[in-house]
Amino acid sequence: MAEILAPSGGFEQLTAAVRSGADSVYLGTKGFNARRNARNFDEESLPRAVSYCHARGVELCVTVNTLVMDSEMRDLEENAELLASSGVDAVIIQDMAVLRLFLNKYPDIKRVASTQTAVHNTDGARFLEDQGYDCIVLARELSLEEMRKICDSISAQTEAFVHGAHCMSLSGACSLSAMLGGRSGNRGLCAQPCRLDWRCGGREYALSLKDMSLISHIREMADAGVDVFKIEGRMKRPEYVAAAVTACRRALAGEEYDIESLRAVFSRSGFTDGYLTGKRGADMFGYRRREDVTGAEAVLGKLTALYRDELSRVPVDMEFSMDREKTLLSVDDGVRRVSVTGPAPEAARTRPTDEQGARKNLEKTGGTPFYVNSFRAEMESGLMLPVSALNAMRRDALSELLERRGRITPHEAKAYHVPDPVRYVPKGRKSLWGRFYSLEQVTGIERLERIIVPAEKIRPVDIERFGDKLTAQLPAALFPEDEDAFGRKLEKLARAGLGHIMTDNIYGIELGRRLGLAVHGGFGLNILNTRALEFYEALGLESVTVSFELSMSKTKALGGSIYRGIAAYGRLPLMRFRACPVRASVGCGKCGGRGRLTDRMGIDFPVECGDRKYSTLLNSVPLHIAERDTDGPDYLLLYFTRESPEDCMRVIDEFERGLKSDRPRTGGLYYRELL
Repeated sequence: MAEILAPSGGFEQLTAAVRSGADSVYLGTKGFNARRNARNFDEESLPRAVSYCHARGVELCVTVNTLVMDSEMRDLEENAELLASSGVDAVIIQDMAVLRLFLNKYPDIKRVASTQTAVHNTDGARFLEDQGYDCIVLARELSLEEMRKICDSISAQTEAFVHGAHCMSLSGACSLSAMLGGRSGNRGLCAQPCRLDWRCGGREYALSLKDMSLISHIREMADAGVDVFKIEGRMKRPEYVAAAVTACRRALAGEEYDIESLRAVFSRSGFTDGYLTGKRGADMFGYRRREDVTGAEAVLGKLTALYRDELSRVPVDMEFSMDREKTLLSVDDGVRRVSVTGPAPEAARTRPTDEQGARKNLEKTGGTPFYVNSFRAEMESGLMLPVSALNAMRRDALSELLERRGRITPHEAKAYHVPDPVRYVPKGRKSLWGRFYSLEQVTGIERLERIIVPAEKIRPVDIERFGDKLTAQLPAALFPEDEDAFGRKLEKLARAGLGHIMTDNIYGIELGRRLGLAVHGGFGLNILNTRALEFYEALGLESVTVSFELSMSKTKALGGSIYRGIAAYGRLPLMRFRACPVRASVGCGKCGGRGRLTDRMGIDFPVECGDRKYSTLLNSVPLHIAERDTDGPDYLLLYFTRESPEDCMRVIDEFERGLKSDRPRTGGLYYRELL
C-alpha cells in the first residue's frame, strides 16, 4: 500500500502533516541530521511527537543522515539511546558507522538508506539491502523506468521523493558548500551556494533547478514499485506541508488536486518533472523570483484550514449495552479495547433510548482521530439515557483509547560493544597515485604506484602497457539505462587482464566483487570516521581514499588497518550533475567537453564531462599540499583533470621533492576545521 511520508521541522508542521493525512512523518533531532538549522526536536519534544503520531496511527522516522567524525561517536550513541527510548519507528541513515550502530544495538528500529547514499542503480540498491537496510531512498535523478528496474531488483522497500526542492548535485556527491564556505552539506549545514547567481553562456542562476513535483505521476510510480512517497521540506512552513500531503492523497485516489496552491505556497519558477520523464533540458532550471515569494499570502488561509481539525483516520468498533442496572460502552481499535461504564438508565416516561438514538450520538467522533467502523448494541426496551451521558461515555472511551495508543514503547538495546580503535601504522614509504581524465595525459608511469583512468577509456592494449598498476575508475554516476552495457564492458576488461577498479559510489563494490576485481574505494564513499573505514575493510576493499572534507589531524588519527590515502592534488569535484548546466546553457556541441561556470565574483569553475552521461563541477583552483606534513596516509592521490602531460609531470616532481607550488592553489579543508 502506498505510503505518504511528510516533513516536520517543528511541532506545527508535524500537526499539519498528520491532520492532512500523512502515513508517516520524518524529523530531525538536535544533531546528526541533514537540516541542522531547522527547529528540530529534543529529549522533551521527541517523545511527545512519537506519542502524538502513534496515537493517530502514524509512524515517526528520525533523520540520522549526516556523516560522523570519531570525536562525535559518544554523542551519536547518546542520540541513538534517545531515539530508542522514545520509541521511534525508523531512522534515516547515510554513514555506514551509523548503520552498524543501529543494526547491531537496536535491530528492531527500521533502517532507511538516505538519499545521501546516492542509490541510482540496481547494484547500489542490492548492496545496501545486503548490508541491512530495510528501505532505500532512490536518487532524485532517476526516470520512471529506471525506478521500476531498481524496484524489481530488490525485496526491500523503496522510497522516492515526489515533491519539493531539487538539489543540483547528486545527493552525497556535493562538497560545494564545504569547500567554498566550510559548511558541509554532508554534515547538515549546507549554505546553498548553488542558489546564488552562477552564470553559464549568459544564462542566470545556472545551478538552480526548479522544485520537483511528481504528484501527477504518483500512481505510475506506485505501479513501478515505489512504496513510499516522500515530500521534501523540513525547513518549510506548515501550510506547505498540508498542501503537499493533501495533493498526494488526492492524486493517489485518482482525484484532482490543487496544483496552483502548491505553486503559490512555494516554488522556484514553477515545477519540473524532468528527471522522471527523462526530459533533462533547460526547462528544468529556475530560481525563486519575487512573484514566487509574494504568491503565498493569498493561499495561506485556505491551506491552514486543511489541518485546523483532527482527521478521523483510525477505525474503531463500538459495542454498547444497556440494561436496568448499568450502561457499558466498549471501543476496540483491533489491538486495544477500552470499556467505560455510564449511569444506570431511567424508565422512559415519553421517548425511550433505542439503538438508533444511541448510535446517532455515540458515532459523533468529530474532533478526534477516530471513526466508527462498526456498531453493535444490546439494549433493554423502555429505558432512557440522557444524551449528555451518551456523549460523556463516548468522550471518556475515546480519550482513554487515544492515551493508550500514544504510550511510548522503548526499543530494547542489544549488547554491542565497539572496541577503541587501534592507532594506524602506515604500511611503509608513502607512494603517489595518479588519476588521469584521459589516457593522453598519462605520464610518470614508473613513479606512480597506481594509474587510474576512467574505465570507459581503457582498451586491452592499455592493460598490457600499464600492467597491474592500471586501475579503472568507475563512473561516479551509472544510471540503469547504461548499467548493463557498462557491466559488459568491465567484464571484457577483466577477461583481458584488468585487476583493479576504483569506485566513488557503493554500486562499484557490488559490481567489482561480482567480477572478481580488487576494489579501491574513492573519496566519494565519504569516509570520515574509523568505524566506516572498518566497515569497508571488512567487505574486502583493497584501499580507501578518505573524504577530503576531513582535516589532516583527524585523517591521521583514523584507526583500522586498511591501506588508505588522501587526495593531495587536483581540482576536486564539487558537484555531480545529471542535468548538465553547460548543456542546458550552450549545448554539448559548443562545449566540446571544456565547459565552465562563473560564480557571482567572476571566478571560473571548470566542468568535466562524464561521457555525456553526467558532468562534474570542479574547483576553480587545484588542491596542492606537496610541502605540507602528510605523514599518516599511505598514498597521495594526484587528481588530474585538464592538465597537459607536462603539467602532470611537473606536479609529480613537486610531490616527490616536497616543493611548494608557485601557482594559484588551495589547501582545501585539511588545515581548517569543518563545521
